[in-house]
Amino acid sequence: MNRPVIVLGGGGHAKVLIDTLHIQSVKVLGFTDPDLGKAEESILGVPFIGDDDIICKYTPDQVLLVNGLGTTRRTSLRKQLFLKFKKSGYCFANVIHPSSIISSYVRLGEGVQVMAGAIIQTGSFIGDNSIVNTKVSIDHDCQIDPHVHIAPGVTLSGEVTVGEGAHIGTGAVVIQGIQIGRESLVAAGSVVIKDVAKGVTVKGVPAI
Repeated sequence: MNRPVIVLGGGGHAKVLIDTLHIQSVKVLGFTDPDLGKAEESILGVPFIGDDDIICKYTPDQVLLVNGLGTTRRTSLRKQLFLKFKKSGYCFANVIHPSSIISSYVRLGEGVQVMAGAIIQTGSFIGDNSIVNTKVSIDHDCQIDPHVHIAPGVTLSGEVTVGEGAHIGTGAVVIQGIQIGRESLVAAGSVVIKDVAKGVTVKGVPAI
């Protein structure tokens, strides 16, 4: 990265991102958080610098942003944060853990985060502002639309499509060729063997 970064958010996901940025020797100016009670805190030596409005002190060509807001069920707040700063001209850095394995024939959007031990196979696409979390396995020719969170330990077989804003919970398995609708939620540990409509929650083995 040719510019220093600021991490938006001060929770657990931000901590993991900061750790990865340290591994990559990226300069992190600080982290922001709406909770001003964090003013005396730091994360792995990175200082709290204020709420998100502090970003306006930097021009878009001075810094890159990292979206440190994680999601547990819904991705809408993370999406809103990304779009807010994109509208103001800022760019988001991709954060790729060095232990991940990504085919050279994978396309990554802006602000994509690929965490430790993840595998992304050939022909796949990961959309803007999406999280591919720890030890996720994405097989060939998958299409992951923007603002998706694929939680730790998820397995996607080949040719799976995940719609914008969907959340795939920890340890879920999706068989080949399935389409997951936008803004849907696949509960942790589920096994998905048929398409999932947009905006719904499915759970269980098999998921219904």
